[in-house]
Amino acid sequence: MKDLQLEVDQYISQFKEGYFSPLAMLARLTEELGELAREVNHYYGEKPKKTSETAKTIEEELGDLLFVLICFANSQNIDLQKAHDAVMHKFNTRDKNRWTRINQDNME
Repeated sequence: MKDLQLEVDQYISQFKEGYFSPLAMLARLTEELGELAREVNHYYGEKPKKTSETAKTIEEELGDLLFVLICFANSQNIDLQKAHDAVMHKFNTRDKNRWTRINQDNME
């Protein structure tokens, strides 16, 4: 994760504008999430893509969302590895019995 954050920071650092403001960043995240939702709806939902619409993939939209998320984290000096580790700790402790586990004996 550190490598991803560093790569994005090196890219953004070459421009005078730098990172956008937190509100602009949140707007960009929302925009990218909407584009991801649209692609998921085209692929899995009842709304087919118009023939005039550009072909995009869920993978591409996830990549766009990840880039903006990393930009947001970098602009706030947030270590995404630490954030990820904290979330996994929460799921492995507080939420460890929240979901129905797969019975390993029945997976043969």
